[in-house]
Amino acid sequence: MSEKKEPSVWQGFKAFLMRGNVVDLAVAVVIGAAFTNIVNAVVKGVINPLVGAIGTKNLDHYSSCLSSTCQGEEGIRILWGSVLGAALSFVITAAVVYFLMVLPMAKYLARVEARRKAKESTHEVIEVTELEVLKEIRDALVAQRGGPERGGPEQGGRERDER
Repeated sequence: MSEKKEPSVWQGFKAFLMRGNVVDLAVAVVIGAAFTNIVNAVVKGVINPLVGAIGTKNLDHYSSCLSSTCQGEEGIRILWGSVLGAALSFVITAAVVYFLMVLPMAKYLARVEARRKAKESTHEVIEVTELEVLKEIRDALVAQRGGPERGGPEQGGRERDER
């Protein structure tokens, strides 16, 4: 009897790396990192200065003290400004991604899908029209030969050559 060899760990690892979805995932991570740099640059270079014109650019120094004194390292300090800054940064980043990337892409994909559906419906109309023309040609030929009463194909009879 022939023994089947179990694939080695190295062969299994190699097969795992060569799968299409692993390569696609790696490409997505690299593109995502590059995209993150673009979004961060837009937020840092455009949005934050606009927000800074209204208020402050850095909320990190806003805090509250829970103890009687908060001098230096003493006391219990709640850094609510950091949390607020992170939350605002998240909302601004999400808005930039949505309005500058997701929304235009969704509109583009909707237009492409509408064109595809229009093309399919046009193709179906053309097919139906061709079918109707072929039926009319068949009916004209049947009528020219004398119709079904003479034993044409619709009656199950054989077609006759009347030359």
